[in-house]
Amino acid sequence: MASRIGRFFSAITMRDFHFPTRGLANYYLSCCVNTLLQTFSATWELAELLDKWDAAGVRTDGCNVPLELKKVLVAMRSNLHQADPHRDFLQCLDRNRIRLSVQHDADEVFLSILNFMQQQMDNKALALEIQNLYKISVETHVECLKCSSVQSLTSYLLSLPLHIKEDHNSLEGCLTSFFEHQELRDINCCFCAQCEIKTPSKQRVRLRSLPPILCVHLKRFRNIRGYTQKLDCRVTFPKTFDLSEILLEAFSEDFAKNDCKYTLYAVAVHSGTAMYGHYTAYVHHRKTQHWYYADDSCVEQTSWEKVQTTYGGHNRRTAYMLMYRRDSKEEGKQPECSG
Repeated sequence: MASRIGRFFSAITMRDFHFPTRGLANYYLSCCVNTLLQTFSATWELAELLDKWDAAGVRTDGCNVPLELKKVLVAMRSNLHQADPHRDFLQCLDRNRIRLSVQHDADEVFLSILNFMQQQMDNKALALEIQNLYKISVETHVECLKCSSVQSLTSYLLSLPLHIKEDHNSLEGCLTSFFEHQELRDINCCFCAQCEIKTPSKQRVRLRSLPPILCVHLKRFRNIRGYTQKLDCRVTFPKTFDLSEILLEAFSEDFAKNDCKYTLYAVAVHSGTAMYGHYTAYVHHRKTQHWYYADDSCVEQTSWEKVQTTYGGHNRRTAYMLMYRRDSKEEGKQPECSG
């Protein structure tokens, strides 16, 4: 308790000296949303797009998620003191059925917030730009193992859900597994239009395009015999990587491989168990080039070595969502989607 109080006052003192990351108080189990707000604040491309939005015609009844998100991100960037800048945003989410006083899954809330922006922004062109920040376009090919016919579907993801094994993993290995051929049998059989029945099949996912912001979801929660359990196993991840070197055969024919280098800038961390957990965030600040650790209202400067302690294994503070930014040739320029 004493150390936590010390960290609290340390955070306030550093904020008074223009500490670049603002802490957010925990209201009614809001650590999940607090953590996502830290990652959104570190995504300067999102803040710039929301700043362009003229929301004068939007109803100010406290139910518009993108409007309240715009306000809280402005407040988090400001040097002016504002008590509880995220309270209206939390209440807005509650009105949109992301309830207060309930433990939430960070990836589910993240996807819900992005969907609310598509639904509730009156500027649809700008809403599409925001979606394109995170949009991973993929092709799914399903080959029937009985008649060899192939069905193809083009779709998109806003975060990349990676299955992890119950031992040591690496991000590179999880990515490779995601794009490998998978056989679908028994209850996983797919309907074949040619055979007119469900048949065993072989499925493969291929990349059509990558976004400026690549969100990776490490699927640490499993339903085992009706109970949700958390996997604390080790998953290493690099500070930078080039997808074209990791995924040699995961690209569609028309994909341009010249924009596949990414750098980590935010990590959403889950501590504890599936039933009693807590979220915190590591964020890399664009201007100071330092890492910061945000645990609700407590914020402190940290290091890449501390970020690496969230790999998991013996430590129950484990990385759950990874935010990577595609490298740009020009600093401050928002890169265009490849593919």
